[in-house]
Amino acid sequence: MKLSVVIPVYNEKNTILELLNRVRNVELPKEIIVVDDFSTDGTRDVLKAVPVADDLKIILQPHNMGKGAALRRGFESVTGDIVVVQDAELEYDPAEYVNLIKPILANKADVVYGSRFLGGPHRVLLYWHSVGNWMLTTLSNMITGLNLTDMETCYKMFRADILKKVAFREDRFGFEPEFTAKVGKAHCRIYEVPISYSGRDYSEGKKIGWKDGFAAIYFILKYGFFD
Repeated sequence: MKLSVVIPVYNEKNTILELLNRVRNVELPKEIIVVDDFSTDGTRDVLKAVPVADDLKIILQPHNMGKGAALRRGFESVTGDIVVVQDAELEYDPAEYVNLIKPILANKADVVYGSRFLGGPHRVLLYWHSVGNWMLTTLSNMITGLNLTDMETCYKMFRADILKKVAFREDRFGFEPEFTAKVGKAHCRIYEVPISYSGRDYSEGKKIGWKDGFAAIYFILKYGFFD
């Protein structure tokens, strides 16, 4: 089993090299696919200086298109049996892959969510952000019939053959509710496992804001009822 780690990147010059080191330190057969979403802070220069390696693909988007578009581009290059989405900052720890992958290797799951709200260690931060996550997850669960605790988590690991069955369309942060609605409708076996979480605040570069929360409500309704 080979793991494909798909990393959408936008303006993360201070974290991308450390993140790549952490991913490479995970003792699983893997490939790393980095998709830079037209960063303007020097991230591209950092990536261009990374030595060429067989386990690493770097893709440069021609203009800023959003996280969902970057993920779609990365999914096109996947050659592994299992895929995991990895954000480029250091909020999520790649060491968690070994726990995320267990239900899939045991043939108990097709999709595994890493939940920040199942008791794993986490940085104490941003109360209203966690309330917003709970509200979005609850709305999503009401419509999909699932009982997730963390729909908006970055860590979504899944069998690569799902990409042949399910097409994703959203360009930006709408990917999260779209993914959940579509794997639910496809009757995928879904697991959650607890993960650690070291969240950032907005002064440290966090990009998700209240406008994204309202957009997520729209996408939950769109893919729950109309798509």
